Amino acid sequence: MTHNVLVVDDEPKLCDLLASALSQNGITVFTAGNGLHALKVLECEDIDLVISDWRMPGMDGPQLLAEIKSRFPQLPVIVMTAYSTVKNAVQSMRNGAFDYIAKPFDIDELDITVSKALQFRDILKDNQRMRAELDEHQQIDSLVGDSPSFRRVLHAIDSVRESNATILLTGESGTGKEMVARAIHKHGNRADKPFVAVNCAAIPEGLLESEMFGHRKGAFTGAVADRVGRFQQADKGTLFLDEIGEMPLALQAKILRALQERVIEPVGDPRERKVDVRVIAATNKNLLDAVANKEFREDLYYRLNVFPIPLPALRERVEDIAPLARHFANTLGAAAGKRFSGFSAAALQAMANYSWPGNIRELQNCVERATIVASQAVIEEEDLPAYLFASRPADSGVLIENNGVPADLEAALAEVEKAYILAALQQSNGVQAAAAQLIGISERSFWYRLKKLGIHVDKIVR
Repeated sequence: MTHNVLVVDDEPKLCDLLASALSQNGITVFTAGNGLHALKVLECEDIDLVISDWRMPGMDGPQLLAEIKSRFPQLPVIVMTAYSTVKNAVQSMRNGAFDYIAKPFDIDELDITVSKALQFRDILKDNQRMRAELDEHQQIDSLVGDSPSFRRVLHAIDSVRESNATILLTGESGTGKEMVARAIHKHGNRADKPFVAVNCAAIPEGLLESEMFGHRKGAFTGAVADRVGRFQQADKGTLFLDEIGEMPLALQAKILRALQERVIEPVGDPRERKVDVRVIAATNKNLLDAVANKEFREDLYYRLNVFPIPLPALRERVEDIAPLARHFANTLGAAAGKRFSGFSAAALQAMANYSWPGNIRELQNCVERATIVASQAVIEEEDLPAYLFASRPADSGVLIENNGVPADLEAALAEVEKAYILAALQQSNGVQAAAAQLIGISERSFWYRLKKLGIHVDKIVR
């Protein structure tokens, strides 16, 4: 296994010496002259071990160690120190350093210490990989349901999984688009190859091209080494582009070329690289509306929309709520050391009556809370979060005539609207932007409704 080690020291000769010694063991060595430069390298490269001097100008060794433990808590750090300051090195170990070596150091001693640190790093990586595989297995198992609308989704997955066709998953936030993408990959002809997921909305626009296609060393400030992009990481496998509707127009043309010609160009490198990638894209936007508004390229839309799979909202598959809830209760309960035999009839009815603006993700969060507070093997109605009951007619205070028609339609609609907003705020812990996304409206529209309905967010019960 190839390892990457970062050496941090303000003496270039020492950096060169360590690089020469470590490279003889097949280690790729990066160097940095100070703590700030080291942090930039860590943000760009997959580093397995940091070897840092104790005394450096600017950000010194202890400060760098603190930053690394804060940002990269599982990354081992070896501290270099002179014999006269060994007590400081011991203190650094108490603060999270893996080990220390004293200057001038013996090469054999260095090799042993570095080998132990890299073995430790490999164990942590193996644990992360096994957890990721377990999470993926649980996600695929979460494709639970037998409603007609969900059976259509399962049929579509079965139809397309063995092909290399580009797929566009559409649906509201929380409907399980990534779970479906992983299921297609796992049960398709690329199952033994990488599955690489990219959230296009989570990466800053200035870094998105480099993230997708990679870059050459020196292509821009902070590009201290070559970097492989997501397309190349997913070569022969599947690339999942989540929130594709948020991709900037300037980058859409390059994504289109990658899909059409199966070639990419890393930033700062004019040489083309061939890639064999099966692309699955997902969005909660109406891309045809985005095309009409000149926010999304029409040619890219049709390139992505080869095999569309629309995912139904949870309120459109009410009959699947009970089996999904039982699945989550069993999975989450087992992880917490609890066993549940099911839900009471009242609890199931309460969940069936709720509209689930956050869809399956919200249901999972709801069940997780219930498994924490439940004291019996059967999860009762009182174990469910209070916001599930906010939209009940009996709680609204709206006058209903004997024939079931509201006496004041405007007031009834306002109460329903208020219930949705309160539920979304509860689900998002009062974060207004997240609540707006849950119910599918803009932040501006959400703020207007708060004002119109007299809802004060600071008074929402968390």
